[in-house]
Amino acid sequence: MLSEEEKEELKAELVQLEDEITTLRQVLSAKERHLVEIKQKLGMNLMNELKQNFSKSWHDVQTSTAYKKTHETLSHAGQKATAAFSNVGTAISKKFGDMRSHSIGYSIRHSISMPAMRNSPTFKSFEERVETTVTSLKTKVGGANHGGGSFEEVLSSTAHASAQSSGGGPRRAEEEELQC
Repeated sequence: MLSEEEKEELKAELVQLEDEITTLRQVLSAKERHLVEIKQKLGMNLMNELKQNFSKSWHDVQTSTAYKKTHETLSHAGQKATAAFSNVGTAISKKFGDMRSHSIGYSIRHSISMPAMRNSPTFKSFEERVETTVTSLKTKVGGANHGGGSFEEVLSSTAHASAQSSGGGPRRAEEEELQC
């Protein structure tokens, strides 16, 4: 229990604290206005500050160890992928070159049927290499194997999509001959 005298003292102290808070708010407001005026005179505005903050943050990110490691890993993965695609391209060229040299003037369409070609040792070897390369790339670049289907499934779906996107005509007839 407080006496009347103590209550009066606390009420007076409360009024004084409220007055001081009001005064401090006014002083703070005046200082903030002065700050804005100085920034305007210096040509600084919110957009410039945001740009500076962003630039500093981006610099901090680029100099971080995590960023450097990630950049290095992705760069290395990109180099590996480029090399793998180059090897696949070379293998394809070599295999088609081998097929051309065996055809003796006939096109693939005339010399060998698509099902027979797909069952040939050359095609099986090529298929295995592509599957190995794709699996390796998925593992190195994407982490776990996400299962994109077998080479046959991808080949069939690509041939099907090509046939559907074609508007007809002689090219469509060729694609129909090549489909399995």
